Amino acid sequence: MVFRTLFVIDLLAAAVALGMFVWGLMDGTVDGRNLGQWALLLGGIAALMGGAWWLRGIGRQRQALAALAILAIPTIGAVVALVILIFTTPRWN
Repeated sequence: MVFRTLFVIDLLAAAVALGMFVWGLMDGTVDGRNLGQWALLLGGIAALMGGAWWLRGIGRQRQALAALAILAIPTIGAVVALVILIFTTPRWN
């Protein structure tokens, strides 16, 4: 259950990163200068998720959860911070 939850959170984070990449390709902000950085970012996310899936497949549940937590914990933190900012409506002046 925990593996699936963390995997879905990582999947959503990967979808956001991929969406930002595609958006950047469309508006021209992703070009030859930063394409390598995007490739590393998206490849790292894919390697993390694929590695976790592989680790779970060979019976290493704890290591798989740790691999998924690398991306899931910052994602959860960012979502919590965004929700707090939306509902507290801070004054920025």
